Amino acid sequence: MDYNTQREKLILPEYGRNVQKMLQKVKEINDRDKRSEQAAAVVQTMGILNPQIRELNDFKRKLWDHAYVVADFDLDIDAPYPAPTRQQFETRPDMLPITKTPPKAACYGRNIENMIALIADREDDEIKKEMIRTLAIYMRQQYLIWNKDNVAEETIFSDIEKLSDGKLKVPEDVHIGAVSSNEVYSRPGMGHQNQKRGNFKHNRNNRKK
Repeated sequence: MDYNTQREKLILPEYGRNVQKMLQKVKEINDRDKRSEQAAAVVQTMGILNPQIRELNDFKRKLWDHAYVVADFDLDIDAPYPAPTRQQFETRPDMLPITKTPPKAACYGRNIENMIALIADREDDEIKKEMIRTLAIYMRQQYLIWNKDNVAEETIFSDIEKLSDGKLKVPEDVHIGAVSSNEVYSRPGMGHQNQKRGNFKHNRNNRKK
């Protein structure tokens, strides 16, 4: 039996083993012109096997680059694009800086902290005042997701000041109003599931009738 585990490792599995074998045969052709011609034919086949690559910009060059990769960068041909180097594909990208410090308030999350910092750096004007009010309304919604009791606007305003390290103070004439007793906030994804369960119970009761 011929098992995949006993075969040569696939370099780019999306093109399959036959493409890898074809490029290996291309490398064995002595005549350079013939070798280049056959390589172009293999690249056309690769475009058929991996049609989604056509959605990318400059997809033809990417196909040729992939051909070099599958050939283990050992493809001496006349190609329409410069041959890529192994280093281009094997060099790891620079690490993205990630903030490791936990958010100051888990119920609000880091995005709200970033919004507060952005608003705090803005000069005082009417737009900033409206931004603060909109932020406070959103923070109240997030607060009520994790805390069932109602929350006074003074608590939200105090949290804004704390999260901004005192840099952002809510103007005295800014108010966010009361929350309706009928308003229900749920954690992301839960409302939809609860609605499904409610519909299921309703339909089941109707069937019993």
